[in-house]
Amino acid sequence: MAAAGPWPGLWVVVVALLLLLLLLLWRRRSGGAGRVCVAVLGDLGRSPRMQYHALALARHGREVALLGYLQSRPHRDVLRCQNIRLVPVAELSGLRVGPKLLQYVLKVLVQSVQLLYTLLRIDQPSYILLQNPPGLPSIAVAWVAGLCWGSKLIIDWHNYGYTIMSLSHGRSHPLVLVAKWYEKLFGRLSDYNLCVTDAMKKDLWVNFKIKAVTLYDRPASYFKETPLDLQHNLFMKLAKDYEPFRPRAVSPGAESSAFTRRDGSSGSVLKARDRPALLISSTSWTEDEDFSVLLRALEDYERFIEEGAELPALVCVITGKGPLKDYYNGLIQKLHFKHIQICTPWLEAEDYPLLLGSADLGVCLHKSSSGLDLPMKVVDMFGCCLPVCAIHFECLHELVKHNENGLIFRDSQELAKQLKMLFLDFPSLEGKLASFRENLRVSRQLRWDQSWDRTVLPLLGNRE
Repeated sequence: MAAAGPWPGLWVVVVALLLLLLLLLWRRRSGGAGRVCVAVLGDLGRSPRMQYHALALARHGREVALLGYLQSRPHRDVLRCQNIRLVPVAELSGLRVGPKLLQYVLKVLVQSVQLLYTLLRIDQPSYILLQNPPGLPSIAVAWVAGLCWGSKLIIDWHNYGYTIMSLSHGRSHPLVLVAKWYEKLFGRLSDYNLCVTDAMKKDLWVNFKIKAVTLYDRPASYFKETPLDLQHNLFMKLAKDYEPFRPRAVSPGAESSAFTRRDGSSGSVLKARDRPALLISSTSWTEDEDFSVLLRALEDYERFIEEGAELPALVCVITGKGPLKDYYNGLIQKLHFKHIQICTPWLEAEDYPLLLGSADLGVCLHKSSSGLDLPMKVVDMFGCCLPVCAIHFECLHELVKHNENGLIFRDSQELAKQLKMLFLDFPSLEGKLASFRENLRVSRQLRWDQSWDRTVLPLLGNRE
């Protein structure tokens, strides 16, 4: 007799899914006034835009169910908000049955049941606001739940799932083609759509026939330049775990952190010229960011110093969690710099804005898989009046204005030359770096709450 194999498990999943659908239909009722489900099939702590959505809705009196994985702690404003209830989704692991394709199918089916069950448990919402990607299976499940609840579905398009998948499999892989068909089909079933750039808005209409409204990422109010006392407290906190921030004696009987006030004015014990420059980047450590570009640029920067260039030492901080972190940490450990220190911490949500507001320059290596989204890390840096060097891709000009609020580069050599040019007069208030920072200060950028109220609130109409 042939082995039973994994297929009976598929029928169990299908039957469970049908039973959940019947139960959801049975529970359908009128109501849901003032309630919104904000959902992402990902880590809530690393989904700042969805946290911002939840806070904006709560500010307008909505009851919010914020649904997703609880791997990292969300911002304390979310945790303290009485109108926001966290709805955890258990992350799947251990589905190692049969070939990889079968594993993927099983995972999607199990996630469908799991997500639908979780949506079933919350109070009926009037809207389901869903992040895409990841959209498989969350778009279809959210649409089904909305159909049964009588809720309207809003998709917030951050990128395309199929283009991210193509980084590993290639554009012509069957899974990628199925994912594209899926996003196109179910994306059309939404009631409203938001997206992050005008380029994506155009692409959604031309290729998917989906009408969307552009809601640019904007910095939250707590992204701003960090006062000296808060910088000092942050560096002392980081010094407990990270060598580059350890205090050092700078004069007889005096000790301070490795960093001082950006302008070197009175009040700092360490002469500004003697302190290292603080370079910061953040990442999810995924395939759409090649950090070997930055590492090669730092090797060139070290060579510039060894050849006699009057450049400050660098402390390079790369924050974030993700699948490729161990790989890049392995590369970093093989580097032997005399004038550069690199650390890769994971910061609490409240500490990240403080570090950005204390830094001298940001670096962005995000290369959009679709060429249609913008890096939120740069938005946050600009909120802190922190200039950036960002790697080029198609619609980056919607955010980074070359030679105005930062510089755009195409390879490691160009980045190294930009670092040298920007830091040659560090920390003078007369150079390019200072000019970029001043341009950011006077630009008076729109903040998230203002942008959200103008763009999203009209979609919701009067409170139901």
